[in-house]
Amino acid sequence: MARTIRNKPSLTRYLSSPIPFLRRITTSRSLQTLAFEEVRSSSTDRPPDFTAFVLHGLLGSGRNWRSFARTLAPSLSNSSPSSDWRMVLVDMRNHGRSADIEGLSPPHDMANAAKDVADLVNAQGWAWPDVVLGHSMGGKVALQFAESCARGDFGESAQLPKQLTYEKPGAGQLWVLDSVPGKVNPERNSDGEVEKVLQTLQTLPKSIPSRRWLVDHMIKLGFSKSLSEWIGSNLKKSGERETWAFNLEGAVDMFNSYRETDYWPLLEHPPKGMDVSIVRAEKSDRWDTDVIQRIESLANRRVDESEGKFSVHVLPNSGHWVHVDNPKGLLEILAPRIASLA
Repeated sequence: MARTIRNKPSLTRYLSSPIPFLRRITTSRSLQTLAFEEVRSSSTDRPPDFTAFVLHGLLGSGRNWRSFARTLAPSLSNSSPSSDWRMVLVDMRNHGRSADIEGLSPPHDMANAAKDVADLVNAQGWAWPDVVLGHSMGGKVALQFAESCARGDFGESAQLPKQLTYEKPGAGQLWVLDSVPGKVNPERNSDGEVEKVLQTLQTLPKSIPSRRWLVDHMIKLGFSKSLSEWIGSNLKKSGERETWAFNLEGAVDMFNSYRETDYWPLLEHPPKGMDVSIVRAEKSDRWDTDVIQRIESLANRRVDESEGKFSVHVLPNSGHWVHVDNPKGLLEILAPRIASLA
């Protein structure tokens, strides 16, 4: 029998939740699947009732979302005490600990990045996720994952989101966090700055003297201190020097694919059982006026039962880094909707 939420939990309960159990897991290289971490709302070893995948942005890693996941997971379980949630924080190909995994073959594009996620599900023997959240480039990987599942690219058993069933009558959810769904024009969009960062990194030696050297060098080239320090956070120790915690050339290929892919058709006609939501950061400079108007028009149109749902949410007082700029506001948007699945 399906579980229902009798009393809608308050935000106070969400924010006062205990820190959940964290598992750090690197998959076996023989499986050639992605590295990941699990954040569980409890320390039980039994299979979770619900699973959410979290996909990071360009040059990031799953750990970028660890703090937010530690808040979100228990908030969802608090809404239905009998439900246990698992957050799977993925390191996408060429990023984080997955950058060192051999066998994630090119092309390094959105389609293969989405297939990596499906391969991880199959390799671990998991049920298909109930929720997928993707930030920035990860948002487009999430859209590609949903599109590929709907087309049957990952086999007949693939289900994202979960289709309507007697056991779980609520549709699964896809959250796209501050990611423009169509093609990106770098001349009109702030991703042009990302392109400049990538071009600059390609001119640097693979072995960096120190993090402080890198930050100072980036600032001298005209990049902001905050951006330079974030780039510096992507270094890892290698002997007496520092190396990148990502595969730069592969990341460049992924960025080019991110710019060139177009998921407007998916948003215009989401498959039945799919609940797609875009969160647009109020102060983000990634959005052109015509794109904002287009997504709002899609969200306001009437749809029949033969198609899925699409909605848009504006996160106030936030730039592109939604989980850092306004984590409380992001939780207020995500938690009640995701909790409705339980």
